[in-house]
Amino acid sequence: MSEKGLTTIHLKKINRAKVYHYIYRKKRTSKLQIVQELQMGLSTVSQNLNLLEEEGLIERNGYFASTGGRKAQAIQIVPDFRLSIGLGILKNMLHITAVDLYGNALYTDTISLPYSHTAAYYEQVAGKIKEFIEKKKYEEQKILGISIATQGIISSDNTMVTYGKIMNNTGMQLKDFSKYLPYPCHLEHDSKSAACLELWNHPELDSAIILLLNRNLGGAVITNRQIHQGSAMHSGSIEHMCMNPDGPLCYCKNRGCLETYCSANALEHACGLSIKEFFPLLRENKSPQLTQIWKDYLKHLAFAIKNLNLVIDAPIILSGYLAPYITEEDIGYLLTQINSSSPFPLDKEQLLTGIHGQYTPAIGAALFYIEQFLKSI
Repeated sequence: MSEKGLTTIHLKKINRAKVYHYIYRKKRTSKLQIVQELQMGLSTVSQNLNLLEEEGLIERNGYFASTGGRKAQAIQIVPDFRLSIGLGILKNMLHITAVDLYGNALYTDTISLPYSHTAAYYEQVAGKIKEFIEKKKYEEQKILGISIATQGIISSDNTMVTYGKIMNNTGMQLKDFSKYLPYPCHLEHDSKSAACLELWNHPELDSAIILLLNRNLGGAVITNRQIHQGSAMHSGSIEHMCMNPDGPLCYCKNRGCLETYCSANALEHACGLSIKEFFPLLRENKSPQLTQIWKDYLKHLAFAIKNLNLVIDAPIILSGYLAPYITEEDIGYLLTQINSSSPFPLDKEQLLTGIHGQYTPAIGAALFYIEQFLKSI
């Protein structure tokens, strides 16, 4: 093929991508808006719209209000043209979700299934994924892949858990799952998956610290919109910051780690109630004992946030299981505790809370294949 032919094909691909991504960003637009904003010819835009519609990537849905002439047809992408399945694996359960091209969690489910490093377990997990897909009547070609978030440090090539004390899953491999599944598969640390979700939800962020307030605490560091991994892949292991060398014993065999004060498990241990029981009683009954337990939790969290913010001057995002339970009053209390002893006050705008609760790692993991797909257009 001639150089001119190659150039023409390349230009067509560029124009197709420009049109698709413009529609994606705008969410709902018209042909004339595309022509004006992208400064393309009407015929070029029309050709690309027809091509994208034939491929099933976009759809024409309704009309804009008339401005005096003929009503403009509304154009949008097809959000569920492709889907990604995210999995969050915990010691006694797994969370599963289906995410569309806008990162929306269409469905979520929690399945009780104790972890064991056995072929039977991995085959059972694969069966649950297939069952979830079949139940939702998703066609196989719609599924971009299965992305798995798990507790434990992941190897640099995302194929194996190299440190997994919580679940005793050191040595878990991606192929343990993928050999039972007819889709591409990806493995990621749950905290890093949470960071992916917060990056997605906050496109304005350059840097941030993520505190994953799950049953076991987790963390991640974001710099230049990239998740910092570190030379041994354990950057962001905030859960093992020492709060008190004589404090409670952590699963890492050291004492006084932040995990032992600010994980959901630690909160349940302190109050003797499940999280779902604790918060309604805390908010409704104003029990002095429960209020003190929660204040102690927030004080420890504030102490950690203050020190983290001294190391990295960036917003702090409270994410994961406990995040939806945190109120504006709690944020105010945290800020008071942080700023009472910090030389550099933290603004309210720098303390954010996630919105996806316990499904955060699963949704964040699923974004891996969504981002790959969008880059491929």
